[in-house]
Amino acid sequence: MLRKRHKYSRPVSSRSGISRSVILLTALLLSACSTVNFDYPKQASFASEEVADTDLGEAYDDWTELHGENSGFYPLIDGIDALGARLRLIEAAEKTIDAQYFLMKGDTAGELFAGSLLRAADRGVRVRILLDDVFTTVKDDELALLNQHPNIEVRLFNPISRRGIYYLNYAGDFKRANRRMHSKSFIVDNSLSVIGGRNIADEYFQLKEQGEFLDFDVLTIGPVTRGVSAQFDDFWNATKSLPMEALSQKFSDEDLERVRREIDEEMAAGQLSVYAKAVNSKHMLELVNGSAKLYTGAATVVNDTSEKLSNPVGEQYMTLVNQLEELTFGAEKDIVIINPYFIPTEAGLEYWRKIIDRGIDVTIITNSLSSTNHVTVHSAYTRYRKPMVESGATIYEARSSKDNPRTLHTKLVINDRRYVFVGSLNLDPRSIDINAEMGVVIDSPELAADILDGLEEALESEAWQLKINDKGGLDWHLVSDGQSTLASREPDSSAWERFLSVFYRILPEGQL
Repeated sequence: MLRKRHKYSRPVSSRSGISRSVILLTALLLSACSTVNFDYPKQASFASEEVADTDLGEAYDDWTELHGENSGFYPLIDGIDALGARLRLIEAAEKTIDAQYFLMKGDTAGELFAGSLLRAADRGVRVRILLDDVFTTVKDDELALLNQHPNIEVRLFNPISRRGIYYLNYAGDFKRANRRMHSKSFIVDNSLSVIGGRNIADEYFQLKEQGEFLDFDVLTIGPVTRGVSAQFDDFWNATKSLPMEALSQKFSDEDLERVRREIDEEMAAGQLSVYAKAVNSKHMLELVNGSAKLYTGAATVVNDTSEKLSNPVGEQYMTLVNQLEELTFGAEKDIVIINPYFIPTEAGLEYWRKIIDRGIDVTIITNSLSSTNHVTVHSAYTRYRKPMVESGATIYEARSSKDNPRTLHTKLVINDRRYVFVGSLNLDPRSIDINAEMGVVIDSPELAADILDGLEEALESEAWQLKINDKGGLDWHLVSDGQSTLASREPDSSAWERFLSVFYRILPEGQL
């Protein structure tokens, strides 16, 4: 759908002494890089099937008895609800918790999450935590503390060696280190799960005064949860998932006890109010008292397998995008795409033209230059937005401002007001070709219609529509409070941001 192969060669001249010196220095530095021992012994484990005697397991059985193969879904639109759902599920856990994330930070959300998992483990719950290594900023000693608990095991996916210089280790083994697990899943008692685009950090849960990420998760119950568990088990037992013990750092009992005290103090102090706000939000209370509306529909987990990251880039391993192509190409009326990072490539541009030429309405909502947190990605996207509009696609870009900075991070595809894909997939070459992704396709006209109705209301005042002007260029159009606004260049952006957007076009889009 959005694939384009590029080969880049950078000839190096050896004619000067300076060039030879640089090459020699680089070789010496890289030769000093440390590697990771992926043969470190570990015990395979899997989602528990013995959960029928838990409260959540009983809820699962009651659901399936009533709805058969259809699963239930509750959208988590507000960040505080998404945090509350995770914390409530941790409170309810009796046997198992499986958490899989691309990144986790040591901020308020991270401390709340870690502290809650510790308390669940103290109750006897088995906790498995799988984190991609590169962008996770939680300190190793904090992860080691969690891992030290007899009921908690922490694994890092495709970690970088802790010996030597971290960034040189990354560069020295770039071909391996560049392949990342971007999937996100959270499963409790193998009965309920949360899937979507959120990582564990303040910006995803409305805990930052500025810089909120507009994201989307779904809370699930029913057969789809077992598919989410199977995806987790695949990555948990993969060769590239390494136990914390395999890393070089060693921490004393005193170090670990200090970290535990810090987490306990954070949980007991200012974070307690955040915890209470999250678990007692209006929507969380509706879920607890049974008045919340759950959408019902058949659902399929779609995901790349861990095998994708153990093999060279190839279409045969791009399971998720191949399945998503079947969904979008089978559309009969319309497709709505909400995605923060949209780089179709030339191949994808032709793909979308074919769909539009069949009479399918294609609408794309993505980030503007002012709202994106990755100017490099936006720079590559700008090559394709005008050709997409000229082909007949409708494109909106999210608003942001200095007074109210926000970044779109939602990943949704809605077909024919019936099928809803929600997951971790960005529509760019990195997610499609290089990383591993996951999501779920839900067959629910009611869910699709409600999402689209809310979206249509928000688009009027919260997004710029791109249109071709009389001179053949792009204009940005906005209707807010009944007032129309037109911009002839990237709205709400600075001259520096616009310069960077142009400058970054030198980067290879295949890595973005």
